[in-house]
Order: sequence, then C-alpha cells, then structure tokens
Amino acid sequence: MNRFADIVLPLAQPAYCFALPEGVVLQEGDAVAVQFGPRNIYTGIVWRLHDEPPKAKRIKPVGARLYDTPLLDKAQMRLWEWMADYYMCTIGEVMRMALPSMAKPKGKSEEEFSAEIFKPRTEPFVALTEEWRDMERLQQECERIGRRAPRRKEILLRLATAAPEEKNDWGEIPRRLIECDSTILAALRKAGYITITERERQIMPSSVQQFILPTLTPAQQQVADEISATHNAGKAVHLLRGITGSGKTEIYMSQIARTLASGGDVLMLVPEIALTAQLIERMERVFGSCVTAYHSKLTNRRRTETYLRLAKSGGGELIIGARSALFLPMHHLQLIIIDEEHDQSYKQSDTAPRYQGRDCAIMLASMYGAFTLLGSATPSLESYANAQSGKYGYSTLLERYGGAREPRIILSDTMRSVKRGERKSHFNLALINAIGDALAAGEQVMLFQNRRGFSPFVACQQCGWTMRCPNCNVTLTWHRTTERMECHYCGHTAPVAHNCPHCKTAELKPMGFGTEKIEEAIAKLFPDARVARLDRDTSTSESAYNRIIGEFESGQTDILVGTQMITKGFDFGRVAVVGILNADNLLFSPDFRSSERAFQLMTQVAGRAGRREREGVVVIQTSEVDNPVIGWVLRGDYEAMARSELAERYAFGYPPYSRLIRLALRDEDMQILRQCAVRLTDGLRRRFGGRVVGPVTPPIDRIRGQYIVHILLKIENGRSMARARELLRQELDEVSREPQYKHVSVAIDVDIQ
Repeated sequence: MNRFADIVLPLAQPAYCFALPEGVVLQEGDAVAVQFGPRNIYTGIVWRLHDEPPKAKRIKPVGARLYDTPLLDKAQMRLWEWMADYYMCTIGEVMRMALPSMAKPKGKSEEEFSAEIFKPRTEPFVALTEEWRDMERLQQECERIGRRAPRRKEILLRLATAAPEEKNDWGEIPRRLIECDSTILAALRKAGYITITERERQIMPSSVQQFILPTLTPAQQQVADEISATHNAGKAVHLLRGITGSGKTEIYMSQIARTLASGGDVLMLVPEIALTAQLIERMERVFGSCVTAYHSKLTNRRRTETYLRLAKSGGGELIIGARSALFLPMHHLQLIIIDEEHDQSYKQSDTAPRYQGRDCAIMLASMYGAFTLLGSATPSLESYANAQSGKYGYSTLLERYGGAREPRIILSDTMRSVKRGERKSHFNLALINAIGDALAAGEQVMLFQNRRGFSPFVACQQCGWTMRCPNCNVTLTWHRTTERMECHYCGHTAPVAHNCPHCKTAELKPMGFGTEKIEEAIAKLFPDARVARLDRDTSTSESAYNRIIGEFESGQTDILVGTQMITKGFDFGRVAVVGILNADNLLFSPDFRSSERAFQLMTQVAGRAGRREREGVVVIQTSEVDNPVIGWVLRGDYEAMARSELAERYAFGYPPYSRLIRLALRDEDMQILRQCAVRLTDGLRRRFGGRVVGPVTPPIDRIRGQYIVHILLKIENGRSMARARELLRQELDEVSREPQYKHVSVAIDVDIQ
C-alpha cells in the first residue's frame, strides 16, 4: 500500500502532499528535506501520515529525515493549528515564525542539508590558579591587597571557601555564582590569581537540587497560598496584581521551585529583551544550570542549539525569554509565568501570524494541562475583567518588599513653569532641583522620553516646510549622532538639509525632542554627571544592552535617559528620581486604549524610583494637570482607572466586551485601493451588518510606497468568532478572485492592540 505525508513548509502555503518512499519510517513532527518547485529544497514538517492518494498525477517523494528526534510534539502541533486558524494565516507562516532559522535550512540539493553539529551549551567556570591554592599563602595575599582592593579580596576568599557542591571535578565554580563585575574577574585573571575556562554546562536534575529561596513576607505567602488554592480549584489561570517593587519575583520563584522539583518545565515570558540579563542573573543564583535564555538578540546558532537540545530534554528546566520562547519544545511543561502581562510587546503586529503572546501562552498551557500565572502592577483590562468575572483566580500585593516606601509623585505644570521662567531647556525647575539633590546625595536618576532620535522633525521657520520620507507619509527624525534624517517606518535615511528647498532660507530648526536631545541637554545642565541612553539606537545587540544596564546598575552611570525600555521591570536600588518629561504625548493617542496605556506606562516608570529604604521621587511634567489619567497615576488608583475605562468600553462595545479584527489593505495605486476597500466593506456589511467600521484612512496612510486603508470588524461577546472568521474568509476569497484587485494585499490582525 502506498503511503503519503502531508508536509508543512515555511511558506505562506497550506500543507502539500508527498509520497513516502518504500521502507522509510517517519512520524508526525519529524523534519524532512523535500523538493518544492523545480530547484529548491526546503525543510518541511511531517504533519500527517496517511494512505489517501492525492488528486495530482505527479507526487514528489519525501527526502531525508533531518534530525534523530521530532522537532514538534502533539501539543505544539495543536498550538500551530490553533494559531493558523485563530489568527487567519497558514501553518507555513506559523512555522516560519516558530522555528529558528538554522533549524529550517533551504538549499539547492540535499547535500546542503547535512546535519549541523551543534555544540553543547557552555558557560564560564572560575578557579584559583595552582599558585594560590595554598590557603595560608592566599590569606596573606588577601591581607596585603585588602585595603586597596577589597572586592578582589572578597572574590578570592569566595573561591577558596566555596562549598563542595558548588565545584566541578576541576575545583571550579560557575561564573554565575560569583556576584561581581566582569572587569574585576578580568583583572584577577591578568594578575595570575584565577583561571576562567569555558566548559559544557551540566544540567543537574532539578529534583535533586536544593534551591535556596528568599523568605516570603506574610503578604507574599498569602498570595502564594491563593495561587495554590486557584490551582487546586481547577482554574487554569491566576492573575497577580502587585504594585511595582512589591516582590512579585519572589512569588514567581516559589512557584518555579515547586514545579522544577517535580521534574516539570517552566516557561517564563518577559516583554523586553533588555530585562532578561538582570532577571536571568538573579534566577541563576537560585536555580543554577536549570535556567536557559531565549530571545531574538541571541545568535541563530545559539537559538537553534537551544531548540534542538530542548527537543531531546527530559524536563526540569526554566526557560526565560520574550514571546518567541513559547514556540520552544517543552515536553514536560507544567507552569507558564507571564511577567508584565499587560505589555504591548507581547503582540506580534508586523508579520503573520499577528499573535498575542499572552493569549497563545494561555492556550499552550491548556494543551499541556499546565498552570498559567499572570503578573503585573497594571494588568490589562482584558485580564482584569476575566479575574473579576471569576474566570481567573485573582490576588493583589499592595505593599513594597523589604520595607521600601512607594515613591512620592510630584506634578509639574509645564505651562506654569514657562510663564514663571522656571523652565530650562526641556526641564521644569521641580525636576532640575530633584535631579540636583539626588546627584549631590550620590544617587541615580532615570529620565523617560517616549521618542528616540534628536528631534522628531526639522521645519523651516519661514514657510513651514519639513523633511518628509519619500516612501512614507511621515516626517524624518533627526539623529544627531549620525547626522542623518531617518524614517522609523521604512529605514530611509537622508543627509540633514541646511537650506529650505522652497523659500531658500537657512532658517531650518529642529522641532520637539527625543532621547538624544535629552541626553545632550541634561549633560549640559549637570556637566559632572555621567549620562547614558537606552533606546533602540544604542542597544543594537545583547552585549550593548548588557553594557548599558550593567554600567548603570554598578553605579558607573548617574543618569539614564531612555524610551519605554527603561520602564519595564528593572530593579535598580540607587534610583532616587524618575522624570517623565512629556506626559502629554501619552494622553492623546487616537486609540481607545490610550488612557489605559498612559496610566500603565507612567505607573511602571514611576515604579523604578525608591525601591529600597529611601523614598523615591517621581516628577511628571505635563500641561494636562486636570486630566483624569494624571489623577489616577498620582493616587496610584488602578481600580478607579479600570472602572472608568471598562464602563466606557462597555458603552461603545470595545474589548473586553468584543473582539476586534482589523483588515489593512495596501496598494501602490490609491484609486484601486479605495475601490477595493469600498467593495470589500459593502460585502462585509451584507454579512455582518453594523459590526463593520470603515473604510478609514489611518493617521499614517502611506508606508514603503504603499497606501493604506483600514476596515474594522467588531464581534461582540457571545457571538461565534469561528463563524465570523469563516464568513470573513469567504468574503476575502470572493474579492481576491476579481482581477482588478489582484495586487491589493490584505493583512489580517485579530485582536488588535
């Protein structure tokens, strides 16, 4: 009997049928090499094995099996199928997103698919050199260097007195167990005191490890008990609302330890790659070699090594990563933790599948029978509504950990400061005084500005001309460090204009301010302060992230200027002052979520201040002093914000009381695009009635040379989303068959953020 295999390829295509050669044994989830088209060889995933002859006359055979273990298990395959259906894309597009690039090679011949030899994971180990392993001699040396280099002395004694269980067979201990800056270790090695050797990382079974966990406070223990009660009651999700600095991480650790000890895997998602370095270091001190990092800043080889190793793993690992980590094979998944669950970064919005990482993680947990813990100081209104309805368990943690006090928030009226002459550059007097006091006390400052670059645009003072992107309907942003005008949508760059091409004057002036301009201005106001900047322009790699964060954490930087990157989850003990430079920008976004997001962002960035014994100060500069969002932030009143926003959402039928699907139509021909949008909208109204909104032109209506029109579809709760997607697919198929619209592309975004 002939056998066949349906193979998924990393293309925007459905699964294709291939013939299974005689004697070849495969299983679902295996990776194979297959020829697709006249010349190309692709990596494919065996999706279904069957004996149903396809209609096509010529069926190509399946090529070589690529790995000795399946890349996907049954639960992962179900997740891919669910994502393709729910987010209205193909399984091939999910595959393209889910697998690291080196795990799905493409070539011209099968010889190019010879199995890569991926190296096992390594880590640095540190030991005293033979010369200094004599304890008496070492103590004499430590006494000699102790006064001028106390940290070196501390590290040498730490190595000499390390517990036996911390050492390997060579008497070395892992670098992660030594709490010090890398520069100190480099100096000790150069002086001949220590050796640093890269060795294969041995993962000790977590069930036999003794995790030394921080002691929970009574409030934290109560939350931990409530989480256990939710789990025991059969609910699959628990939401923890804990104010910034309340010690949510300690609760996470207690749940992780329990899961690892039972041999289960834990997935911990964080919204920002920049967070992972500080968090991983902290987790490794407790959970040792069980910890694995996974995010897009790692090399392709490193991500592939991690994926293939986990495909063979026996369980008991803690994976920490950004949203892409939910695609990793974790055969013994028992717990998913989603930190800062409200964050926009969990939503993939650029390419298909346009998935919400939080929602997919909850679905993944249900497929494995795992438990999900959501954590945030400012939960999304969707999660909060689920908790209020009883669908999720719910806990609050409303006191700061370790006796720290909540920061004092000062509202600084920008208009009043201008009238009184109390504003220098972009800083009101209240913020300048707070920064000065902090620096004089040897403390640190964080300044938040939600725009990168030097100035958002350059304008002529005579005629109002601005430099605009030739491909997008936006102004170009001036980047002072590169002396270029850049488009943040398509990447177009141009030299800075010095004369207006319209009126020929030389009165071009940078307007507004971004992080570069703030960095320059604050350095002029406080010339003795050491200033650094954290945004997409300065943190282009994992090492750049780690360097900027490490220097601020160690006190080598006094003032850190940044975008949203600095708002999320960092725990810097010496930060005394946080400045929010232009809160007005956050309040008036043309989005029904703007108030919720403004509250979340300001509350999160305010939480970076005063995370130890001393009270922190937060200065919010705004001209909208009477805005209700500002009032909620001042009082720290999440409940009031949630009540107000949910009432408004209910009145107008927005999430969480409905689901939104946005269709983004694009074409280079504006006339054809508008005709297609009207045709599609009319067809949708015949099927959905008043649930269709549009077509509308978005604020930025041209990107990369293509014009854009949006159509919005609202599906109220209680109506079938599956049926809505089916009707939408039928209408899109009808429109796509009309030849005049064949070049119009349609991007479908389910549950838009």
